[in-house]
Amino acid sequence: MTTLSDRPNTALLVIDVQNGVMADAHDRDQVIARISSLIDKARTADVPVIWIQHSDEDMPQGTTSWEYVPELKRHDGEPLVHKNYGDSFEATTLESVLDGHKVGRIVVAGAQTDICIRSTLHGAITRGYDAILVADAHTTEDLTQYGAPTPDKVIAHTNLYWKFHSAPGREAGVVETADVTL
Repeated sequence: MTTLSDRPNTALLVIDVQNGVMADAHDRDQVIARISSLIDKARTADVPVIWIQHSDEDMPQGTTSWEYVPELKRHDGEPLVHKNYGDSFEATTLESVLDGHKVGRIVVAGAQTDICIRSTLHGAITRGYDAILVADAHTTEDLTQYGAPTPDKVIAHTNLYWKFHSAPGREAGVVETADVTL
């Protein structure tokens, strides 16, 4: 259904599941376990697993906080996309990586729900991709001190919002880990 021509394939995007991002993440261990199962499912189906890794002044490249959590291991040959903005497409190689794999549909899991997950979903849909959010495989930290709702409500609202998102010629939606099709 994607509006991109000759892009019949799907890819799993694993966004920012890094030590510094996940340190205080809501439901951390369960979300990582679900992401791990998605990675296994994608590898078994020979679907590209694309790793997205954020860096900024608070999380510089090469630091422990910048590294992916030890529970998840990237395989040699799986693309790694470095980013400095919330949207994983912005000023990165993601679009060329997806093009190289003829991907028109992305399945999104990772962190942080209210920043990088939402930005990437919007970045994908506006660029012509179908974008599916894995409802129980994304998380965020508690930002209530800044006026945000509690993490469980941020996650629930994002799932509700993306479930009903639409765009001409593109598919958006939400699915539980157990029901993900690649």
